[in-house]
Amino acid sequence: MKIVVVGDTLLDEDIDGVAERFQPDAPVPVVDVHTRRSRAGGAGLVARMLQHDGHDVHLVTALSADEPAERLRQHLDGVHLVAGLLPAPTPVKTRLRAAGQPVARIDDGCGDPVLPHVTREMLTTIAEADAIIVSDYGRALTAHPEIRVALHRRGTQVPLVWDPHPRGADPVPSARLVTPNLAEAAKAAGTGADAAAAAAAGARLRERWGCSALVITLGSEGALLLDADHAPALIPARPVDAADACGAGDRFAASVLLALAADAELPNAVRSAVDAAGDFLAAGGVAALGAAGLPRASASADAFTVAERVRSSGGTVVATGGCFDLLHAGHVRTLTAARALGDCLIVCLNSDDSVRRLKGPERPLISEPDRVELLTALGCVDAVVVFAEDGPQAVLDQLRPDIWVKGGDYSAQSLPETDLVESWGGSVLTLPYHLGRSTTALADAIARVG
Repeated sequence: MKIVVVGDTLLDEDIDGVAERFQPDAPVPVVDVHTRRSRAGGAGLVARMLQHDGHDVHLVTALSADEPAERLRQHLDGVHLVAGLLPAPTPVKTRLRAAGQPVARIDDGCGDPVLPHVTREMLTTIAEADAIIVSDYGRALTAHPEIRVALHRRGTQVPLVWDPHPRGADPVPSARLVTPNLAEAAKAAGTGADAAAAAAAGARLRERWGCSALVITLGSEGALLLDADHAPALIPARPVDAADACGAGDRFAASVLLALAADAELPNAVRSAVDAAGDFLAAGGVAALGAAGLPRASASADAFTVAERVRSSGGTVVATGGCFDLLHAGHVRTLTAARALGDCLIVCLNSDDSVRRLKGPERPLISEPDRVELLTALGCVDAVVVFAEDGPQAVLDQLRPDIWVKGGDYSAQSLPETDLVESWGGSVLTLPYHLGRSTTALADAIARVG
């Protein structure tokens, strides 16, 4: 199934630290920065979520010709990117937190939206979609007349879910489901922003937009579904203890599209999407995002927690990376030596798809979950984070270790990640290669025995 995500892509940054004093000349906290992480936001986050679910994802968006856009392209590695030119700076949203609590959000390049340049490839991709999700972040892509015509035409043939924005364009009438949150629905309908007014807001918007159904997400209260065939239905959410609900709406919209594309009845699709949003928050939500775009497993989510804890105590974070297919004595010796360099060791592990691209269709010999389990069982490994790209640069940009270690006959300066690690003051070390011990040699020996 070819899923097409259409919408505005932003660069999201998280800056985390601690605030233990105030500025001398003003009553504002001074935040000592411990970590900086960036990721694709907006429609890019939705595309990453769906890719993580294992789907064939095409992202129709617009990107600028600037440095933040290049970082976005790296974060979107593995997604089929179909991008027109955005003749404006890349919108960057930076969240500053101290001890996990929000301090400020800094928006850069988020001025008045500018219509992007639309290419024939963008329109063709929409026309060939098996399912479409529109992730509108008010940056004008969905207001482009050619994009709107293409979306409306294809929406009459395949499921189309539209996640709107207060400053965005109206959904096209062929949308199967529109998914505003309560604040967005209230602003668009001119009603009160409380649960009691949600049904009136939804009815007014469904009539105005001409869509067949609308669901208003209510956060911890669940979602209110309104369609022509049923009375308004409240679908409750189970309680989730989450400090940050960022990204839950994107997870809801992506999940409801998947359910509708699988021919689920609308109430059942909404029910599954409410549950998926809860699972997303319970797993750590957007704060636990890894380079592959989502917490893939507890080990991935824990890696950043481990690094933050070590930094907070003044320790040294060490990281290394690789495929680690058929774990052998050479691996263990290198990992043990790496752990001795600092106060924790985090292994950045190539995903199965990444290994196949690097090593060929017969690899890996050991599946990703098993490789994670084997590595985390070693006493010298504190956490494992899986990345989907060919190289570790994106996950390193989020993890920002003090020391990056590689085993083998490399020189530090020959590694493509060296400049990146040194950009935040980190260092790169190489450890000796253990002759006669390699995955390839071990695999060949096993094949001869077989």
